[in-house]
Amino acid sequence: MNRLLTNKRFLALFLGRIITNIGDSLYYVASMWLVHEIGNNPFYTGLAGFLILLPKALQFLTGPFIDKWKIRRTLITTQCLEAVLVLIIPLAYFLNVLSVELILVVMPIIAFIEEFAYPTQIKALPLLLKKEDLMKGNSLFAFAYQGVDLVFNAISGIIVAVFGAITIFIIDSFTFALAAMLFALVKVSTKNKTENKSEKGLSVAISEYFKDLGEGIKVVFDSLFWALLVGSLLTNFAIGITMAILPTFAEQLGGARMYGILLTALSAGSLTGALLGSFLGRRNIGRTTIICFTLGALSWSSAGFVASPIFTSLLFGLAWIPIGAVNVLFAGISQSIIPNRLLGRVNSVMYSGSAISMPIGSLLGGYLATVVRSQTIFIFAGVGALFIAIIWIIHPKLRQLPQADKINTDTFGIRIIEREGCNPSEKCSSSN
Repeated sequence: MNRLLTNKRFLALFLGRIITNIGDSLYYVASMWLVHEIGNNPFYTGLAGFLILLPKALQFLTGPFIDKWKIRRTLITTQCLEAVLVLIIPLAYFLNVLSVELILVVMPIIAFIEEFAYPTQIKALPLLLKKEDLMKGNSLFAFAYQGVDLVFNAISGIIVAVFGAITIFIIDSFTFALAAMLFALVKVSTKNKTENKSEKGLSVAISEYFKDLGEGIKVVFDSLFWALLVGSLLTNFAIGITMAILPTFAEQLGGARMYGILLTALSAGSLTGALLGSFLGRRNIGRTTIICFTLGALSWSSAGFVASPIFTSLLFGLAWIPIGAVNVLFAGISQSIIPNRLLGRVNSVMYSGSAISMPIGSLLGGYLATVVRSQTIFIFAGVGALFIAIIWIIHPKLRQLPQADKINTDTFGIRIIEREGCNPSEKCSSSN
């Protein structure tokens, strides 16, 4: 671990990830609560969730750009854009023109920009670390992501309750600006010849874009990765429903503070799972995943059933432990078996494929909350986590997945024909 933290380029990337996630955590809580408060209708929170999550489902379209664009430039640009856009909300407030409609326009734009930022960070990781350090690096990244959420979801709930949501948007702008400065210190070298500056015609560029996109899709659907998407698709549908009704559900248990606490419990569970990722990776992954997600589904539904501020928070947090663990495990596995030149588009296809059901679930959740009690919806949404366990039980290759260090391209059935001049085992050489 010390070797990672003494790596100056990795440290700058790591700190930048922490700072930008602080901004994202604060912004998400403030936005959802502001929509809940101004709109005074759960349908609006469902619509807000739909619009925030929709860019995640479209992330596969960004993959070819992420693989071609310079890493440092992409990271800096995304943070600067977010720093400016997030100020639109407080400016509209002070000009007395703030509306639900404006928030619903700004939110998805910022969310779309994030779909370039986070995958680019993941792509940079294997270029800064040795293969044997990737699992630890991913665990630290998960800590940066979930650990920040753990603290700042609670803090943002308190800030909203005491000072109002507008204050958070002003703080956000500073966090994104600081993250841009940190990312400016990240110098990554790649040997991807597609990152040259030669000018190409529009038709050629479009043709290459779709060729690159198709290559990423082919890797996923010609390998075991596609099977992972099926359970994730159903589970994310349930997550989308839950996130849409969470402000209304929290209102019944204690208001804005309780909303922050529930999101904090979610982050605590994900963080705990992320920290357990390396440990679980030394066990039979197939069997461990089935057990974890079965227990997670039971915890989730029980959290809604008891409807108690303390026990609901504890049980809801427990339900997210397997999600955090599996995310870290498969992030490390994919980085070690997929060539870096394909990593951006393959990861984005995987992410989009699993996230596409979340905005649909959010929209449905917002509607259902207008006709059904949010507690009832919360209970039944917990069953969604059970689908991953079911898929892994009925799929023999998933059920028999060994320890992480024994998984390779053959395990997942990955067959990649390398393009001329590109060797996946080579490190990179052109400056970003």
